[in-house]
Amino acid sequence: MRKTALIFFPAFDWAISPSHPEREERLLYTRDQIFEEGILDNPRIVEYKPRLAEIEDVERVHFCVPDVASQTTNAHLISAGSALKLGDALLNREIRNGFALVRPPGHHAMRVVHGNRGFCNINNEAILVEYLRFKYGIRRIAVVDTDVHHGDGTQDIFYHDPDVLVVSLHQDGRTLYPGSGFVDEAGGPGAYLKTINIPLPPGTTDEGFLKAWRRVIKPALEAFKPELVINSAGQDNHFTDPLANMRVSAAGYGKLTEELKPDLAVLEGGYAVETALPYVNLAILLALAGEDYSNVIEPQKRGTVLRQSEEIEQAIDRITGYWQEKLGREPPGKDELFGGKGLYLRSRSIYYDTDQIYEQQRESVEYCPDCPGLYQVESRAKKTWGDSRWIWGMSIPLYACPACQARAYEYWEKIIGKKNSGNGPDCFYLQDKKGNRYLREKG
Repeated sequence: MRKTALIFFPAFDWAISPSHPEREERLLYTRDQIFEEGILDNPRIVEYKPRLAEIEDVERVHFCVPDVASQTTNAHLISAGSALKLGDALLNREIRNGFALVRPPGHHAMRVVHGNRGFCNINNEAILVEYLRFKYGIRRIAVVDTDVHHGDGTQDIFYHDPDVLVVSLHQDGRTLYPGSGFVDEAGGPGAYLKTINIPLPPGTTDEGFLKAWRRVIKPALEAFKPELVINSAGQDNHFTDPLANMRVSAAGYGKLTEELKPDLAVLEGGYAVETALPYVNLAILLALAGEDYSNVIEPQKRGTVLRQSEEIEQAIDRITGYWQEKLGREPPGKDELFGGKGLYLRSRSIYYDTDQIYEQQRESVEYCPDCPGLYQVESRAKKTWGDSRWIWGMSIPLYACPACQARAYEYWEKIIGKKNSGNGPDCFYLQDKKGNRYLREKG
């Protein structure tokens, strides 16, 4: 019998600051719960030890400014590496599924990284996805993000990738950081409807949480037919979380896990250190192992019933109805979405709340009938206290056609040949996912 694997890495020596929600003792009570309940003696659960991610694993996903070493600590590399360790164990058929109970989190880290935003520097799930696709040849992967905050970093990284379905189930961005995750954010022209955002109203309970899963996410997964499902497991929809306003319980998380059946789960947010994390993490772990989680009941929940109002139920019906109708229709084709143009362009502003950085981005995707097309980004960032950075990056998709891959190197040679002409970016990046080659040149 293959078991459920657990990697526990609490990063007790890393914090954003001593009083920050993302601090050392965040998993302290979870650790006690695991040991007190004798979880590691359960014959269906096996513990794996963490490992470091390699620099190349990070470069496969991010343009770190100026480099990976500047944006990460050992804790970040161990958090990401732990997910990779479970990925290897799963694909080598050592385990049935796995839960990386690790920190720091990662789902707000975007493709370009100038600093920490939303408590995240590098994106653990995205690094896992690209690692598994490159190493094991897996093509179609779904990431289901159940953190209360929109998984905007994961969305950004795969927004133009038709082979990764990104679903985020979160509190409405009009009421919570990062202020995004609306239904019109549905993927680029080459990956339309491969991004699904389900913004739920504050006050949503287990009932609404599970309704969104059953009405929208489950049929979307059945239609997409992923080879692997990863749960970006944020626990801050819990009714005691201090940073959000939802009313989901450990039982709700357990039921969702039981029905979703993720191959791998990776911890994201959740900041009720004592009242939520030990219970939600335990319920998820038991559900993954096929064990009974019905006795995992928070002391604050005993004798009470978490209810959602009729107004909230109507809002959930509207959002799930929208997606049922949208996903039930034939979507427009790639040619139509590019509008007959050879290039998709998007400009936007990005704010790094933790490090107080203001970034301006201009990105483009070339139309190609045979592959997702070349991606380019130009990014300028200014720190409130500190210097400014200007970078240019190009990404060759993992499944790029030979013509696009060759053209990318032609672009690269031309741009590098002119880099000393003055007044240009501080750093240039070429990310060749297909050739597993990552180049960086100073301006």
